Amino acid sequence: MKNSRIWAFLVLAASFLLAACSAEEADTAAVKSGQKEQTEKVVIENEGFVNEYEEAPKRAISLNQHVTEIMLALGLEDSMAGTAFLDNEIYEPLQEAYDKVPVLAEQYPSKEQVISAEADFLYGGWENAFNEKNIAAREELKELGINSYLQSSSVKVAPTLEDIYKDIRNIAKIFRVEERGEELIDQMNKEIEAITLQLPEVKKPLDVLVYDSGETYVFTSTQNFMNTLVTMAGGHNVFGDVKGNWATVSKEDAVEREPDVIVVIDYGSTTAEQKIEFLKKDPALSQTPAVQNERFVILPLSAASEGVRVGEALEVLAKGFYPEAFKN
Repeated sequence: MKNSRIWAFLVLAASFLLAACSAEEADTAAVKSGQKEQTEKVVIENEGFVNEYEEAPKRAISLNQHVTEIMLALGLEDSMAGTAFLDNEIYEPLQEAYDKVPVLAEQYPSKEQVISAEADFLYGGWENAFNEKNIAAREELKELGINSYLQSSSVKVAPTLEDIYKDIRNIAKIFRVEERGEELIDQMNKEIEAITLQLPEVKKPLDVLVYDSGETYVFTSTQNFMNTLVTMAGGHNVFGDVKGNWATVSKEDAVEREPDVIVVIDYGSTTAEQKIEFLKKDPALSQTPAVQNERFVILPLSAASEGVRVGEALEVLAKGFYPEAFKN
C-alpha cells in the first residue's frame, strides 16, 4: 500500500512537471513569434468608441491600403480574414505577406461579405469605411460582435509622425505584438533620418502645390499629413494655411500662389501622367512656374497616407524638390 502511494505521488509530480514544461515551452514559442497571449483585457479608446479585447482578434479585415500595410508590417497576416481597397501596388517588402491574405473586394466589401468572413475586427483607414452606404456604422458592427478601429491620424487635422506611431502602437497592443510595434517605429525613424540628413539647408523652402484631382477646380492637400511630409522634405505647402485636411480651391487661387513644384497624387482610374497632361494644357494652371518648368513629383496615395511608407514618401519628395542633393 505504501509503495502504491509513493508511486501515485511520483506520477502526479511528474504530471505537474510536464505541464509546467509545456506551459514554459508555449510561452517561449509565443515570445519568439512576438505575439504572446495576455490574460489582461486590452481597452482601446478610438475616435469616440471604447472597445475591449479579451484576446487578440483572429479574423481581422483591413479596409484601406495604408492600414493593410500597417498590419502586414506588424506580421499579422495570419490573423487576417481578408483585405480590400488598394490604391496602388502593395508596398514591395510586404508583397509576400499580402499574397497570403484573401482579397474580399476591389473597394469596400459589403456587410454580408464581412459577416460571411466571420470577421471579429475591422480596421479602417478613412471615415467612409464605416457608414451604412459602404459596410456599416461602427455602432452596428459592435452589435454584431465586430470590433473596429479607425486610423486616428488619417482623420485628425495636422497629424504628426507621433500620431501615426500612436495608431501603430494601438494596433500592436490590440494584437498583443507591442514589441513588433516598437521595432517597426524604430525602423521608420531610421529611414526618415537617413533622408533628412541628406536635405540641403535652404533659406526659402520651395512653394509646393499638392494636386490630387479636379479640372474645374483643384482638390488639394491643406493640413493633412501631406502638408507634414512636404514640410519635412524642405517644401512649403501653398495651401497649408487653409483649415482642414483637404480643400477644393479655384484654379485662379492656385495660380496666384505661384507653386515652384506640383506634387501629383497617383491613384484611381486617372493616371498621374494624364493629370500632368491636363496641368500642361489647362489655360490657367499651365501658367504656374511649376508647369512652365515641368517640376512635377509623382507620389502614390498609399505612400502619402498615414502608414508605414513615410520614409519612401519623404525620399520621393526630397529627391523631387532638391535633386542636386541626391545625385551621388
